[in-house]
Amino acid sequence: MRTGPPGSGLLAHSLFPAASARRDTAKDLREAWSSVRRLLTSAAVPASRGPDLDSIETNSKDITVNSQLPRRDFLKTTAVAGAALAAAPARLFAADAPQLTLAFLGCAHIHTPSFIDLLKRRPEVRVKTVWDHDATRAGQRAAQLGAQATTNLKDVLDDPEVKAVVICSETNRHPALIAGAARAKKHLFAEKPLGITGKESYAMAAEIEKAGRLFTTGYFMRTDPKHLFLKEQIASGAFGKLTRLSAWNVHSGSLGGWFDDKPDDIANNWRWMADPKQSGVGAFGDLGTHSLDILMWLMGDVESATADIKVVTGRYGDCDEMGQGLIRFENGVNATLTAGWVDIANPITLLIAGTEGQAWILNDQLYFLSRKVDGANGKEPWTKLPAAPPLPLNQFVNAVEGQTGQPLVTPHEAAARVAAMEAMYKGCQESKWVKPVHG
Repeated sequence: MRTGPPGSGLLAHSLFPAASARRDTAKDLREAWSSVRRLLTSAAVPASRGPDLDSIETNSKDITVNSQLPRRDFLKTTAVAGAALAAAPARLFAADAPQLTLAFLGCAHIHTPSFIDLLKRRPEVRVKTVWDHDATRAGQRAAQLGAQATTNLKDVLDDPEVKAVVICSETNRHPALIAGAARAKKHLFAEKPLGITGKESYAMAAEIEKAGRLFTTGYFMRTDPKHLFLKEQIASGAFGKLTRLSAWNVHSGSLGGWFDDKPDDIANNWRWMADPKQSGVGAFGDLGTHSLDILMWLMGDVESATADIKVVTGRYGDCDEMGQGLIRFENGVNATLTAGWVDIANPITLLIAGTEGQAWILNDQLYFLSRKVDGANGKEPWTKLPAAPPLPLNQFVNAVEGQTGQPLVTPHEAAARVAAMEAMYKGCQESKWVKPVHG
């Protein structure tokens, strides 16, 4: 059975009979298809016959086509590209025959547009239905996806074709949507945070785990190679005895009016995110949850926490706009967390210190100093980093399609982040250290 553009499979199998055993990573496929497009162009064959493999991963670079290819390079490139494409799953060349049907449950979150773009770049995925409590918003997002819009939740939950849902609703709607989707046996991607309180978040985690469905959330910082490298170095003991960590995640959202009301543009109206009754948190919780996830991913569970959280401009009433948290981990390490919407730059994002090493990320460059690692002198950026895994929504789709080994965030992890953030808000209100609730 042909598994690539016309002619590619036959050529590949004649040159590399065992090519189908090659690993079908998105990187290999993009490079292979880039090569095929170059040689097809040189042979005056339309390159549009194949899939847009360079867009499978949203953070991939655009591929440029070189129409001049010498015969020797043509033969070499044909062999390599053909072998990789022969190993590609047939579904990647079947954009007209989607094999996975999804639905959106809510599309209020500010990341909804990027999620729509990501899913549209996966030819095997079909978004059948977009649900939202606001009919206008549902209709606008459904139109972008060629999907049907509905305000009736049963249209999604009772549909056997829909195997998984992407939940981008307001946070206060998560409990009903997540419980409903889990009971309907749908796999779930839910935007962060999982819930407003630790108690309700652990209840949602229990529903998901009871249903036995796949789950993850949008903690994309885990896919940063710098963070992956630091996690490996902590595990290897390169820092010696860890003493402290600090994390920063800030932007100028309040200063730029990102969350101002837009009644005439409901699909891009993010005002609810600065309304704690709907979002559960303000700026500190919104951005802080990402860095909190990295701190907990590196250090484990939080023993207790507190914070100083405040309004700065008052643009969004009593919604907080920045905060600084103090965290004690169960392993004895301390950390600070800074997050907010009132900074004009975010030059430093992470610092890790120990008795044998330090690391810091400055202007998106990692600097690494360790007495235990050759060459780790901290004087120039450290570039020996692992490959980046797919972004969280791509991981989720891969897992639903049956790919193993996807580094999904567990429901319990997502709930624990909510509980730790809740402890910091409560610590601010009561001026004391607070222990997070446990599920």
